[in-house]
Amino acid sequence: MKEKKPYTLAVFSENTVGILNLISIVYTRRSISVQSISASPTAIPGIYKTTVLSHSDRETMEKVVAQIEKAIYVVKAFLFTDDEIVHQEVALYKVPTVKLMDEPELEHIIRTHNARILEITQDFTVIEKTGHTDETEALFRELQKYDIRQFVRSGRVCVTKDPIEHVTVYLENRDKINKNKKI
Repeated sequence: MKEKKPYTLAVFSENTVGILNLISIVYTRRSISVQSISASPTAIPGIYKTTVLSHSDRETMEKVVAQIEKAIYVVKAFLFTDDEIVHQEVALYKVPTVKLMDEPELEHIIRTHNARILEITQDFTVIEKTGHTDETEALFRELQKYDIRQFVRSGRVCVTKDPIEHVTVYLENRDKINKNKKI
């Protein structure tokens, strides 16, 4: 049996209807469960990044990359292991404000986890924690005893540890090749 481990797929594309559907279909056909997904614009105008976290083996994930790159609106896709990227997620927790006022330990928990309070109303307080999944889950477990009302966690966002932006290098090389073809 092939070793399964976490892989992060970064898909750079135009902002076109159907990109998430395309990615979902490729994962579904290969019976790979998506752990998290996030999408956002990049520093390159008109280029968007979809980040997908899943557990699989390297060979299968390389096939996923090749299949996704065939899509006309996909510029390039890259596959990373956790040691090749810096990644985070954001979690929001909503607890009753009365608990924050009545339970001195709650403030200590928030400080210990390097979380911050985003909003306080008469009825509820929203707490934010940025970190890895195990860190956001640890805070969730501690807040459960304080009548947590809502909890949500974003998908993974990441940047590579390389000093270059891979998609920028790819686009520059592609432009050079296209320019030479025209000559």
